[in-house]
Amino acid sequence: MLTNEDLTGTVFQRSLLTLSDFASSKMAGANLSETEISRTRFEGADLTRADFTKALGWRANFGQANLTGAVFSAADMNRSNFAQVKAAGANFSKAELNRSDFSGADLTGANMSKAELARVLFQSARMTGVDFSYSNLSRARLDGQDLQGVNLTGSYLYLTQLGGANLSGVTGLTQAQVDIACGTAQTRLPAGLNPPKAWPCKDEEE
Repeated sequence: MLTNEDLTGTVFQRSLLTLSDFASSKMAGANLSETEISRTRFEGADLTRADFTKALGWRANFGQANLTGAVFSAADMNRSNFAQVKAAGANFSKAELNRSDFSGADLTGANMSKAELARVLFQSARMTGVDFSYSNLSRARLDGQDLQGVNLTGSYLYLTQLGGANLSGVTGLTQAQVDIACGTAQTRLPAGLNPPKAWPCKDEEE
């Protein structure tokens, strides 16, 4: 266990850290690229600008951690917990994050382009300026979200939950994307786009 340790700038590259406990540790600028961190605990840790490039972290726990400016490019973090993290400006491009939880997270300006985000929870997250271009958001939960400045160019929105979401300020959204998503009468779309007759969607099998 390394709980509450000062590991600022430490190089863990290619290390096997499965089931380790870094909760509340100081790890700003740490290099965790290509590490194995499945089921590893980082709750409340300071991971500002930490590098998780190509890390493998199935069910890793980052709850309430500071991930401001952190890099998760091409990381495999499926089913991980990012609830209430501070991740403004973080880079999740090409990462696999399917079924992960970002509820209540600050993702302002985060890069999630070309990421796998199927069934990810984004409820109550701050998402201004997030780049979702060419990402897979199928069945992700964006309902009720204010998506001001969010880039949805080329993103896959099959059954993406947009009920009550404000998409009036997004960029790159097309009618074809809207037609396969799930919204409600309260969903706000950009000018020129229209809600399909299929809204609201019928309940689908999980």
